[in-house]
Amino acid sequence: MTASFASIGDINLAEPRCMIGFAGPRVVKETTHQDLPPGFQTAEFMLEHGLIDSIVERRFLRERLVQLLGYMMPV
Repeated sequence: MTASFASIGDINLAEPRCMIGFAGPRVVKETTHQDLPPGFQTAEFMLEHGLIDSIVERRFLRERLVQLLGYMMPV
């Protein structure tokens, strides 16, 4: 996701426990030669660090999108 324009959206949502990143943690660690924090590149980590706005389970995604679009595009 972070290799696309999706990461510059007005609102960024993720599913619980999904991995978000251009390269996986193993590749990042091998490239930077640094230990990565626990949970690096998980949705929860990204939420704590401000990269995403909310974590939404897939079964609630439609409801959340309707709610958000209602705020952004009132009738």
